[in-house]
Amino acid sequence: MFDQVEIKVKAGSGGNGIVSFRREKFVPFGGPDGGDGGDGGDVIIRADASIDTLRIFRQKRFYAAGNGRDGEGKKKHGKKGRDLVVPVPVGTVVSHKAQIGGDMVITDLAEPGQFVVVAVGGKGGLGNAHFASATNQAPRIAQKGAAGEAASLILELRIIADVGIIGYPNTGKSTLLAAASAAKPKIASYPFTTREPILGAVELGSRLFVLAEIPGLIDGAHLGRGLGHDFLRHIERTRMLIHLVDGSSASPLENMIKVNTELSLYDSALAQKPQLVAVNKIDLPEVRARLAEMKEAFSQAGINVLFISAATGEGVAELMTDTGQMLVQIIPPRRGEGEKPPLKVFRPQPRDKGISVRKEGDVFVVVAPELERIIAAAATESPDVRQQISRQIARREVRQALEKAGIKTGDKARLGNLEWEWA
Repeated sequence: MFDQVEIKVKAGSGGNGIVSFRREKFVPFGGPDGGDGGDGGDVIIRADASIDTLRIFRQKRFYAAGNGRDGEGKKKHGKKGRDLVVPVPVGTVVSHKAQIGGDMVITDLAEPGQFVVVAVGGKGGLGNAHFASATNQAPRIAQKGAAGEAASLILELRIIADVGIIGYPNTGKSTLLAAASAAKPKIASYPFTTREPILGAVELGSRLFVLAEIPGLIDGAHLGRGLGHDFLRHIERTRMLIHLVDGSSASPLENMIKVNTELSLYDSALAQKPQLVAVNKIDLPEVRARLAEMKEAFSQAGINVLFISAATGEGVAELMTDTGQMLVQIIPPRRGEGEKPPLKVFRPQPRDKGISVRKEGDVFVVVAPELERIIAAAATESPDVRQQISRQIARREVRQALEKAGIKTGDKARLGNLEWEWA
């Protein structure tokens, strides 16, 4: 079963702003005209009804959006990087992978078309045209594009179906699904022939509902035994359950109680889901001979039960009719005509653009992302450039932050790859 995967995503980096000066015939004072870099592309995960499995992520685990293009002369803005849209099945829960503790859920893509931005592209750098002033008419500094966000994500598929068919292995769940719908599950006489949930559509007059065969549960499933947790999660995403019991077992009622116990031990809410109980395999002579005995046992337990043969189809139509009637009472009213489902969009908090200072040994280290991007793109060995950077540092309140941190004359300060002695 491939219902949970880990992927890595990387948004595009912003393009660099450039240093450029207008050079045209008969225009002696052209001035700076370096354009800005384009923003990097975002990584978007979108629910797509045409996809029903996460197997597409088996081979490819890394997804990256496009980088922004660098700016150009004549104040030409670089092109924005292309967004990357990653389609996933409806019912996919997207989480940030946490290094410590549980994963942090970003959103639940429960309806087609819902999407979430999981990595935001880096901002493009400013060209030198932005740094012109009355006292600096020939700026030789620009800004490097910011890196795009990167993240490790967990995608978990929890199927969405109206009805889940549950029960011990080999009770005939696959046979019932095949008899009630057009689905073609694998059918055999040994347990665990179904390794993953299989869906099938059932049409009753004008009504249509989706059946999901949930692979067999065993004692201790809530502890992860057998196919345990992988499939208990899927039951959470059904509206009701058909509890199929093997009529040829020694105690059908006891088997039903044991499965419901596993549901409640995993999540008490699962045991509260509406259920229809059906005893299967009444086509077998030994089962038919015990019908009266089983009816009495279930009746004394206060449980209404249907008796069917998934193999011959006996009782299956009645079971589907009762299922449809129960669904009518469960399914909430439909959305208004033309009303769109709300989009669940995760919006990361903006990066901190403030200035902070920390001390590393004898050096005062300034953290100022916007300034660091200017220094990273500059030729700091040039006296003119260093002077222009000094003006930017003074303008952006770095001096106040350093003095507040306790810097003294003669101490060393560092900002990005630029280091100087405080005076």
